[in-house]
Amino acid sequence: MIHVKVKTKEARFNIPIPYALLNVAISIVSLEFFQKHVDKWTKEYFKRKELNFTFPLIDKSELKPIVKELKKHKGMVLVDVKATDGTEVRVRL
Repeated sequence: MIHVKVKTKEARFNIPIPYALLNVAISIVSLEFFQKHVDKWTKEYFKRKELNFTFPLIDKSELKPIVKELKKHKGMVLVDVKATDGTEVRVRL
C-alpha cells in the first residue's frame, strides 16, 4: 500500500492507496480509448498556449512490473518535500 501524507497549516491528510487500486488505474489509463480522449481534451489547450506536446502512449505491460517491484520495498520513502510555507508531502510505500 502506498501512503500519501499531506500536511498544511490548516489540515492534514493521510491517503492510503492500495496496490489493487493502482493496478486498476493503470488498466484504465493504458486503454486506447482513454488515451485518444486525453489527446482530444488537451489539444485545444495546447494550441492556446502554443505548446507542441503529445502524450506518449502508455503500455500496461511496462507499468505492471514497476508496481510489482515497488511491493518488494515496503517502508521506502519515495517523496519527502517540505515547502517554505510549512506544507509537507510524504509518499511512502
